[in-house]
Amino acid sequence: MSSTPEFFYFDLGKVLLDFDHEIACRQLADVLGTTAEIIRADVFHSGEQWKYERGEITTLDLHRWLCDRYDVEARLEDVCHAASHIFHPISGTIEIAAELHAAGKRMGILSNTCDAHWEYCLGKPFPFLDDFFPVHALSFRLGTMKPDPQIYAQAAKLCGVASEKIFFVDDREENVAGAIGAGYDAVLFTGPADLRAALYDRGVRF
Repeated sequence: MSSTPEFFYFDLGKVLLDFDHEIACRQLADVLGTTAEIIRADVFHSGEQWKYERGEITTLDLHRWLCDRYDVEARLEDVCHAASHIFHPISGTIEIAAELHAAGKRMGILSNTCDAHWEYCLGKPFPFLDDFFPVHALSFRLGTMKPDPQIYAQAAKLCGVASEKIFFVDDREENVAGAIGAGYDAVLFTGPADLRAALYDRGVRF
């Protein structure tokens, strides 16, 4: 049994919110006048998405690049909505987060994400993200992505808690391994029931 954590970091995608990049490809293709296959190759397979998630390019940069590439004048808000209207809540995990919040536990989001996705999710669809998780360790703001050791160190500074007192849950094995290497107590997300059991094993009562 691990010691009881003092801070809880949750990954965003596939832990709190499910998503599908294929929906984004289709929606962006409609807005930009091309095909989902071309969007997939140009944005996701070329590395542009990862540059965006590391904060190397801004939303305006990506918008202009897309408009130039497809020779269109798409509205910024339409492009952002097409790229971001892809998320659905994972109710079981959100219920756990609500219970932890009600019990006074300190929590945050530690995620590889981009500006457009974060601003979309933080708005009307999912207000619990701000209500339950006041600390936001986001790749596009920190300039580094999981599983780079730097992001875990910066996340620990943001919450003001020693790494060994931080609990982290993520759906990707390499990100969990990176967190463990940085001193976190981290577990792989396989479902809300297993997450609840992992927290219980650590003496977390909520």
